[in-house]
Amino acid sequence: MTAPSIPTVDLEDLRSEDAARVRAAHAAIREAFGTYGLAYVKNHGVDQAGVARVFEGFRAFTKRPADEKEHFARRADWFQRGWTPPNTEVAVAGGGQPDFKECYFAAPYEREPELASQYPELFPENVWPEDAGAWREDYLAMGRALHEAGAALLRGAASALDLPAGSFTDVCEGGAHVTRVLHYLGLAPEQVDKGILWGEEHTDFNLLTLLPGGSFRDPSGAVAPKPDDRSGLFLRTRATPEAPSGTQVRGRPPEGCIIAQIGQQLEILTGGRFIATPHVITAPGVPGWTRDSAAHFVHANPNRVLYPLAPFLDDQSRRAYGPPVLAGTYAIKTLVDIGLAPPTAIEKLGYRHYDRLEAQRRGS
Repeated sequence: MTAPSIPTVDLEDLRSEDAARVRAAHAAIREAFGTYGLAYVKNHGVDQAGVARVFEGFRAFTKRPADEKEHFARRADWFQRGWTPPNTEVAVAGGGQPDFKECYFAAPYEREPELASQYPELFPENVWPEDAGAWREDYLAMGRALHEAGAALLRGAASALDLPAGSFTDVCEGGAHVTRVLHYLGLAPEQVDKGILWGEEHTDFNLLTLLPGGSFRDPSGAVAPKPDDRSGLFLRTRATPEAPSGTQVRGRPPEGCIIAQIGQQLEILTGGRFIATPHVITAPGVPGWTRDSAAHFVHANPNRVLYPLAPFLDDQSRRAYGPPVLAGTYAIKTLVDIGLAPPTAIEKLGYRHYDRLEAQRRGS
């Protein structure tokens, strides 16, 4: 693996009145998001002790009986809230192996009622165990802190591209933002070196993803350093003539930093100036080790059009990112592709008059 040189963006620099600090932060954003699709972020305001409590709470949840956890699996809501069982989600661009993890989804902010009525599966109610009081509060606080850090970064990213500062945050207003906590499963001895991945290589379909870091656990359940150099998060850089497949580098943030990575929606809006990060979460080469992690997904408002913004619109971007599509339509199609929504969800797209006409012809 090539040693990464991913830039770090200091949110204090973006807030500074020192023009040199702001320019340096903008340059770091352009390099990070343009080459890697990923930046390390410092002075982000996320409480790492709270994140650790969220991990502990979810580990306790994962130890509950399967039938009890099943009560919180919201299949009718396309797993956008509550528990996602292991072997459910599949990466679109991967080899078809379900991810070796279980997850929990919750939205950190109140739903906008009109959008919830238009897209009920994207804006369902949160669901919590009855005894989840403290865990719920830590979970929501983590999601809100990650979201606010993401908003600050998006304002800086817009300015770095010579756009009005609100260009990307305005697109996100009212989006189906959701926070996920993950538990990557330990491999049995017979599963080691059999090609099992904790998460297949993929790009996120949302606008921006914020990752507060994760922790490995040894077979006894104790927090421990990574067991080997093959396990953890790796990303693929932009292709170049010298490296047409890109270069795979480890995503290992400096102490105290979180990770921000570009999703497909922001790649589309920037006409490819920023790239969605292909990334993979690899399992260890030893049995019994697990990993806890979390992610906050910032989404475009489902009624916003995904198409390159005017400064980035040319023949190449038209071919790459056309035709325009609603973010809600894009989300539904992607959730079908990755196995969270059923294939019948596609029937929600378009003007569904064919069945009505057939029924009228039958006189029913």
